[in-house]
Formats: sequence, C-alpha cells, structure tokens
Amino acid sequence: MRRLVAALLCAAVLTCVAASAGAQEAAYPTHPIRVVVPYPAGGLVDLVTRVVTERMAQKLGQQFIVESRAGANGTIATAYVAHAEPDGYTLLMITDSHGVNPLFYKDLTYDSIKDFAPIGLIGKSPLALTVHVSVPARTVAELIALARANPGTLTYGSIGVGSASHLAGELFKVRAGVDMVHVPYRGGAPAVNDLIAGHLKTMFLSPVSGLPQIKAGRVVALAVAAPQRFPLMPDVPTMAEAGVPMEVGYWVGMAAPAATPPAAVAKLEKALAEVVADPDVQKRLTEMGIVMTPLGATAFGAFIRADLQRWADFAAQAKLKVN
Repeated sequence: MRRLVAALLCAAVLTCVAASAGAQEAAYPTHPIRVVVPYPAGGLVDLVTRVVTERMAQKLGQQFIVESRAGANGTIATAYVAHAEPDGYTLLMITDSHGVNPLFYKDLTYDSIKDFAPIGLIGKSPLALTVHVSVPARTVAELIALARANPGTLTYGSIGVGSASHLAGELFKVRAGVDMVHVPYRGGAPAVNDLIAGHLKTMFLSPVSGLPQIKAGRVVALAVAAPQRFPLMPDVPTMAEAGVPMEVGYWVGMAAPAATPPAAVAKLEKALAEVVADPDVQKRLTEMGIVMTPLGATAFGAFIRADLQRWADFAAQAKLKVN
C-alpha cells in the first residue's frame, strides 16, 4: 500500500512539473530577450538586427536587447551564446563567418552546427569587386590581364582571415588564374580607408561600405559576385557576365543555443518570418543592401551545413591555412 501511495505521489509531482514546464513554454517570452551581435555597433549586421528585433518585440510583447560582442571574426560572441543558458532568452545573429570559422580557427570551444538551433535566415548582401581609381582597369577582364602581367604585385584587402571578403579574393584568384597578395585587416573601416588611399589596389566590398565610395568616385566597381545584378548597382555586371562566375557575399540570420526549448524556437521562427515578410521591413533592409532571401529554421539549418561544406571543399582545394 505504501509503495502504491508513493508511486501515486511521485506521478502527481511529475505531472505538476510537466504542467508547470508546459505553462512556462506556452507563456514564453515572459521577460526581455538578449540578441548578441558578433560585430561592432553601427555595422551592417547590427543595423539589420535592430530593424528586425524592433518588430519582433512588437509581435512577442517583450523587449529585445541588442548587445555587441565583437572580435575574432565573430567567434567571441558565438562561443558566448553557445554556452549560454538555453532558455530562449539569449540569441545570436549569425553570418557567413559562422560556418567558415571552423576552417580557420583550430581552438574553437563550440561546434557551429551541433551547438546551435537555427531560427531563420533573413537575407544576403553580395560583394562587389572594386579597384582604386588609380588602377588601370575598368573591367574584370582588364584587371585579370593586369594581374597576369604583374604576378604577385597587386594587393587585395579583406576585413579579416576567413571573412567573406577574404574568401571572395581567394576564389577570384583561383577562378581567374591570377596571383594577388592578400592583406587582412581587423575590420572593414581600416581596409576601406587603405583602399581609398590607394594602399590597397582591389577589394571585394559590401554595398554598405562600397556604395558611398563608388558614388564619390574614390573606387570603381567592376562586377558583383551575385547570380543577378544588384538593385543598388543596376549598371554593374555580375561576375558571371564579366566571365568569372562566382557568388560570394554576407548573409545574416538568427539562432539560439542548441538545447533551447522547441516551443520557444518555433515562436521565434514564426515571429521572424512574419517580420521579414513585412513590406516596410523589406524596404528598409533593401536600402541597406540586403537581398531578402528568408528561410525557416529547417531550411536555414540545411543552408548553413551546405555553406560550411562548400567552403571546406574550397579551402582544401586552395590550401588555405588555418590560424
């Protein structure tokens, strides 16, 4: 009899715990949500995050606090969120570097795939191949001819090892059959400043940092590394049109720690999908240089895995070194 009573009490307790947990998941979110951005405040990812989370806050009824944790090509912020409490209240904005970093950083304390639950992809921002105005090339073909005539002398800049601008430069070298020198920087501002000054001869730039310089006549855009022409640069051909097919750019999405309750992830996925479908949000992000390419959680996860494999294959082919 005592065993029966004990079993009944235990079952009752477990039922109450399960009911309480279910109620908490149903009520999510009950307090502000922190969204960690792996790059400095004021940059493209930060700006996209603020536009999106402002609307998500309205839909979910809780404040979204945007926090910048820049450094090491996004690995500092990523490691922080990977080890955060998986309760749905700490999220991460992930970019193209998320799947690439394992190829360049040997001592990461997280797994880019296993330690995260994808929430959704927002969009992409293609890179444009640009040159300083002093470079005697106004087409991709002319740049290739110049590089072949002067092997190992033309420099191309990037915002860091493993960044999209670095990989774009390396891919261009392979596809075009040229020898150029990589000059990595710690961030976009110093790289762009040196390109404007002519210390760098070429660089794959994002629209956010590139357009003002192109419009001011400080640099020249030769082509865009995207499948279609970029709406903000309609007169600039694609790399494919220029004879060197390649697609490289930044992308930005949202993720949570891997063990985050599925109900919370589902709510965040739904809210994000509704926000990026909003015409006003699309207009604001398009003006920032984002091409809207939204994906839900499952499709986004597959996208990340494919992106990692794509660059792993290329890194092996090009013999790119890890740090």
